[in-house]
Amino acid sequence: MLGVLGDLVEDIVVWADGPLRHGTDSGARIFRRRGGSAANVACFAAGQHPARFLGCVGEDAVGDGLVAELAGHGVDVRVSRRGRTGSVVVLIDQDGERTMLPDRGAATLLERVPDEWLTGLTHLHVPAYSFDGEPVGGTAVDALARVRRAGGTTSVDASSTGMLERFGRKRFLGLLAELAPTFVFANRSESEFLGLLVGGLPGPERARLPATAVVTKAGAEATAVDVPGEPLVMVPVPPVAEVRDLTGAGDAFAAGFLAGFLDTGDLGRAAGLGHRSAARVLASPGASCGGE
Repeated sequence: MLGVLGDLVEDIVVWADGPLRHGTDSGARIFRRRGGSAANVACFAAGQHPARFLGCVGEDAVGDGLVAELAGHGVDVRVSRRGRTGSVVVLIDQDGERTMLPDRGAATLLERVPDEWLTGLTHLHVPAYSFDGEPVGGTAVDALARVRRAGGTTSVDASSTGMLERFGRKRFLGLLAELAPTFVFANRSESEFLGLLVGGLPGPERARLPATAVVTKAGAEATAVDVPGEPLVMVPVPPVAEVRDLTGAGDAFAAGFLAGFLDTGDLGRAAGLGHRSAARVLASPGASCGGE
């Protein structure tokens, strides 16, 4: 089973009709969706491979609804209930690009994961958002270490350059070196910020992760799969008919990739499944698992 630890929040997705007009009204369409990078990965993966979500939501009606929605997609949901459920306002421009205003709320309050939550996991995936805040940061590091000690594989998603800047580039690279995950997922700007892939070639910090495969996404351009000791592999991205909202595309890619890896062990095929999974969300508002 694939485990995913991190945020389960409400996304308030805003499709602006045009450029925002400061100090007055701007037309928009607004959608409420279940969100959170970790919850997205678990949701997309559940249609391809058994998946379990580990996290914390508030003791409120919003939390009740989010848990029920995620479970309705076949995810094995394990959550603690504390505080107030978080929300993220996601502003989508005409090109589909996102500007996010997160208030993570209870997602940061996850304390030590019970042993039974990790039982049966063969892989644990953690978005880097989970390292930003306590007690969830320490909880995530502990859970990854426990899964590795039990013989499982692990992965970390770099999440966003904004989060990496707040957390600290040197600090994050040190954490990755300590955790030695099986995979690190990043988009091109994140990978270049970290010095893992620069100009299409392994970057100056790549040597700090000698046991980790770095998977760098680049939108419509080929995905780079950099496995230690092997030639860099570029996996083309099939054309997509419509791109209206990039929210959740990276999470959907990680879900498809990990499902493919756990089922076949073939990294090229895993990347292809990741592309197929990501394409499902690009025309719909938010990270809609059904592509609705």
